[in-house]
Amino acid sequence: MAAHGMQQRQSLALQQVLSPQLQQSLLILQTPLLELRNLVQQEMETNPVLEELPDEVRAEDPAEPEASADDNFKDEFEKLTSLDEEWRDYMAQSASYSFDGRRGSKDADEKRQFLFDSIPVQETLQQNLIAQLNQTVLSAEDRKSAELIIGNIDDDGFLRSTPEEMALNSGVPQNDFEKMLALIQTFYPAGVAARDLRECLLIQLRRQGKEHTLEYKIVSGHMDDLARHRFPEIARQMGITPEDVQKAADNIARLNPRPGQVFAAAPQNYVLPDVIVEKVDGDYQISLNNEQIPHLRISNLYKDIISAGESQTSEVKDYIRDKIRSGKFLIRSIHQRQQTILNISQQIVSRQRDFLEQGVSHLKTMTMAEVAEVVGVHETTVSRAVSGKYMATPQGVFEMKYFFTGGYRTTSGESLSNISVKQAVLDLVKHESGSAPLSDHEIVEILSERGIPIARRTVAKYRTELNILPSHMRRKY
Repeated sequence: MAAHGMQQRQSLALQQVLSPQLQQSLLILQTPLLELRNLVQQEMETNPVLEELPDEVRAEDPAEPEASADDNFKDEFEKLTSLDEEWRDYMAQSASYSFDGRRGSKDADEKRQFLFDSIPVQETLQQNLIAQLNQTVLSAEDRKSAELIIGNIDDDGFLRSTPEEMALNSGVPQNDFEKMLALIQTFYPAGVAARDLRECLLIQLRRQGKEHTLEYKIVSGHMDDLARHRFPEIARQMGITPEDVQKAADNIARLNPRPGQVFAAAPQNYVLPDVIVEKVDGDYQISLNNEQIPHLRISNLYKDIISAGESQTSEVKDYIRDKIRSGKFLIRSIHQRQQTILNISQQIVSRQRDFLEQGVSHLKTMTMAEVAEVVGVHETTVSRAVSGKYMATPQGVFEMKYFFTGGYRTTSGESLSNISVKQAVLDLVKHESGSAPLSDHEIVEILSERGIPIARRTVAKYRTELNILPSHMRRKY
């Protein structure tokens, strides 16, 4: 117990050195467009030196923030916007200094903290999992693995990529992902990060101390029959009465099959894309949805006050300088966010041209590590930048992380994403004979003939994810 408490205290100490500026920069990078607009408007209400650019000025220079004469600020900003291993290394080495190396002012920190405390944003499952992760002391490598796992958890709470696939796509050892997955599966809500419904229910039963119950045995060994309400068959195999099975099934039904839904889901009904991709004269043009974000500048009125000799007290000038510094950092952080998203979008469009032309079946494998290397940022920066962001394309509106998927290399040397292979499986089933549906083995053979190497168990997994029944249950007599 004492060791666990010490770990918590150490973790909290590490979090305290994460400067408000860096928190703000990370928040702005991660925040979806609609929430960012609200965040900026909230900041304008509390920072009097900020004002929105008039339309005519915006038309002349729509994106670039005004230059800062403060070289120290510029140097600090460049450090902060790296958003990568530097800030983690700093946190591990320091327990009492602010990001720029000086002892932090508690009052100054509290002044800036309003930016986060005053924004009423409903917490998502992924945000909650990251918050729980922050309470655990981890190495930089383990934290990277854990963040990638959390990034692959959907709004229902299920992990949509296996440790094997994540290891293949990231180069991180599979054992590292297995270890971090075991940790995340201990998080709230119970059942989160399960790979399928069976594992989800078993996690919940274990958390309730029911490993040795009838319910646990039924879920563990008879999940398919349970899902189809074959209670007499379960009773026969287990040597119990159908009434016992029914009672256990009633208890199992009280578990949560979608644990992630206790949190806010990602936007479903109304999506505002950050990026718009359009085909113009045979080429694809990328534009950012800048119109949804207020375009800011520092008011000349407050610049004049600072320049006005002794007409104001030092306290007033210090207050205004602090607000100007905070405002400049906000402006530059927004610009950095937009530039990062644009750079990543350019890579997506360049690598996924076949998808843009021909649809989902031509989606290529693409990893965040590959894009991060080209863009010049860390893989976790790409993960934050695409989280909750949407891209409007000629094929429809897609969440940006949709384009990042592992996959297969065909016998001809081309890459093919998991999503494309799933689509191929779905198409085969759609066009099969009702009297002679394709078995998983036959699907494997057909895909192999098309140059797609795939294991039978992988076909079975994809079929389950697509809610396709086994072949004997698809047969039409």
